[in-house]
Amino acid sequence: MAGPSSRHNVVIRERTAADDEAIRRLNDLAFDGTFESTLVAELRAAMLDAVELVAIEDGRVVGHILFSALTMLIDDEAIPTLALAPMSVHPEHRRAGIGSGLVQAGLVLASRREWQAVIVLGHPDFYPRFGFSAELASSLDAPFEGDAFMALELVDGALDGDDGLVVYPPAFRLAS
Repeated sequence: MAGPSSRHNVVIRERTAADDEAIRRLNDLAFDGTFESTLVAELRAAMLDAVELVAIEDGRVVGHILFSALTMLIDDEAIPTLALAPMSVHPEHRRAGIGSGLVQAGLVLASRREWQAVIVLGHPDFYPRFGFSAELASSLDAPFEGDAFMALELVDGALDGDDGLVVYPPAFRLAS
């Protein structure tokens, strides 16, 4: 996959096990704590990591994104859905298009792998540019609500229905 930025010589590719320590350090730095790196490790251990990419510059991991499987029911029918979380970019590389490149490449790969929808809890000024919609997510019964809780259909009509339920895996440590 090609790099997203003209300022940086960045290559986006799928994560390998050799990247894991650098990904852990990046998430700890980017989020100023260990919740996200623990989340990544637990989602991998539960084999829920469906799409995981890194942005590499000069042999160094400068960005990371994980899309993990979660349970989505629409009118009691399971819909193949991913949660986008976390996405991190090294502080020295922010606002260079790396995050956008990671999201775009991840969505393309998720669609190729026949996932039908993606859910994100993220910045309402960033994710709508990729088609995420708080309005689409507003009808879902989920632990989140508001402008930061968004959904994206990778297959048109995937989230059509009267009753929608989103159940995050235990790694997210959400109150029931």
